[in-house]
Amino acid sequence: MLIATFNVNSIRQRIRHVHRFLERHKPDVLFLQELKCKTEEFPGLELAELGYRVHAIGQTGGRNGVAVVARIPFTVVAEALPGDPEDSQARYIEIAVQGMHLGGLYLPNGNSGGDEGYGYKLRWMERLRLLARARLLADQPFALLGDFNVCPTDADLTPGVLKPTDALIRAETRAAWRALVHLGLTDALLATHPVAPPWTYWDYGSAFDTNRGLRIDHGLLSADLAERLMSAEVDTKARSEEQPSDHAPVIFGLRD
Repeated sequence: MLIATFNVNSIRQRIRHVHRFLERHKPDVLFLQELKCKTEEFPGLELAELGYRVHAIGQTGGRNGVAVVARIPFTVVAEALPGDPEDSQARYIEIAVQGMHLGGLYLPNGNSGGDEGYGYKLRWMERLRLLARARLLADQPFALLGDFNVCPTDADLTPGVLKPTDALIRAETRAAWRALVHLGLTDALLATHPVAPPWTYWDYGSAFDTNRGLRIDHGLLSADLAERLMSAEVDTKARSEEQPSDHAPVIFGLRD
């Protein structure tokens, strides 16, 4: 079984990139982030011709947005992260599929909006931790996939790419990441590439050509799914295409 995640940085601009990715890898489930469109504007018909069903959660104003694209049956169990009914940002979707719960997420960046913007990031991460804890306590096979906007350690970014005050690497961010992972989740890319986990993001400009990147797109697996993990790879071909997203898709292979 193949599960993937891809921050597309505007689905209407990258729909052909997604189309080509699906044709290359044929994942069973793909989570998308940063749709930058309203729900009704998602170009789902272009993916339906490949046999994929789409459930998108857009946001008014052309910001955020997440979706699941799958060629196997699934049930949507959540269209928002629990814990704050006033939070209207489209950043989380969770599905039940083949006995698993899979959450696709677009975690707040935290670098805009000053102290409040960063506080929102940390509060969101705590809500995510509580959800993961509840799933694990229920002995539910569970995974979180998406753009976490977190470089867990200094090994997860090219030296000098980010300032020490960047929200992706601040001490509080990394502490929140550890609190999540230490519940008993496995970082799939790190588990399969323990020496040099690959980058998943390169800023526009010369960053991709010079390989000055970050690892911020992750897959966290519960213990039972980690036992089924066979592979985790970054599709850099998608990042090398014309007018790409600044992220590359990440693909996780699970034993049936």
